[in-house]
Amino acid sequence: MFGRRKQSPAENNRAGGRSGFGQQAVAIDTTKAQKGDINVYIRALGTVIPYYVVSNKTRVDGQIIDVKYKEGQLVHKGDPLVEIDPAPFEAAVVQAQGQVARDQALLENARLDLDRYKEAYSKNAIPKQQLDTQGATVHQYEGVVQLDQGQLTNAQVQLNYTHINAPITGRVGLRLVDPGNIVHASDNSPIVIITQLRPITVVFAVPEDVLPQIQKQLKQGKELRVDALDRSQQNKIASGVLETLDNQIDPTTGTLKLKAVFTNEDEALFPNQFVNARLLVDTHRDVTLLPNPVIQHNAQGAYVFVVESSGTNQTVAIKPVEVVTTEGDVSQVSGIEPGTVVAASNFTRLTDGGKVTVRAPGEGRQRNGTNAPQKAGDTNAPPRRGRRQTDNSQ
Repeated sequence: MFGRRKQSPAENNRAGGRSGFGQQAVAIDTTKAQKGDINVYIRALGTVIPYYVVSNKTRVDGQIIDVKYKEGQLVHKGDPLVEIDPAPFEAAVVQAQGQVARDQALLENARLDLDRYKEAYSKNAIPKQQLDTQGATVHQYEGVVQLDQGQLTNAQVQLNYTHINAPITGRVGLRLVDPGNIVHASDNSPIVIITQLRPITVVFAVPEDVLPQIQKQLKQGKELRVDALDRSQQNKIASGVLETLDNQIDPTTGTLKLKAVFTNEDEALFPNQFVNARLLVDTHRDVTLLPNPVIQHNAQGAYVFVVESSGTNQTVAIKPVEVVTTEGDVSQVSGIEPGTVVAASNFTRLTDGGKVTVRAPGEGRQRNGTNAPQKAGDTNAPPRRGRRQTDNSQ
């Protein structure tokens, strides 16, 4: 009979890996799934739009004699902004007043004559035609006086237009005109632009698929909170409430515009600024929460390494989970229960069923970073149960 063939070192290593002998435990950190509440947000890119923007233009022709505001000044409704030379319009008012006085005197004389004609007619001293003619003359002068009153009112209005006041409370921009310039009512460019900053709005578009979720909350009479975040989506700039929805969905993008209003007392939001809008539509209570870094991903979906203990041995098992929603660094998951212990580091060295040792809290980690927690998004699928990755290059 032939003797038994002697195995090579590589074959011995592979055999040891299959039998489980010589497998080295991986040191890991752990964390527990918590039970708590998490907010459900809809996120979108938004634009800050002023509640009101007024471009003040002159309504009369004339020369600017004074600019009463300073660039960037906060003005209140009724504050004077620009003065136009009122002299020509004051003269027009005086002229109209003189015309009114003249025609009122003629009307008064016509009414006196009418009274005399009525008395003479009662005594058959004048014919009826003469009385009727005088009555028509009175009506004629009454019309003339009304016309004069209208012209006087118009002259007074034109005079008032020489004093340009702030129609709203807001902030003025850069000065657009200087004293001494001639302005015309037909000019296209404004004299001053006022933008209301408090309150202010943010307009953002959301996918049409989330519309039923938003409408459900609005029909229940809930006030939906909207946060404006900076570019990194880490810092909150301001908080407001959803004011209204647009009346139609944009068919080219499949989105619906929403408007939120912010008090903006600190003026942190600025017109035409781009912000990240975050709309709170619901709060899930008493759910399972996990830190985002412990949730791994592969082609089949999300999973975690659950720590299992059997006597003195500790192993990890792959447990598929479903990420329901995410807020900040925490996610709501389904598939595990609160209190479940999961691995929080060394994911690249973990295998399904592999041995592990749990490090004590605060224990130092290797300098080379191999024990550092791996961020969510690892697309490397874990090896199958009971297999070790061995070097076959021998």
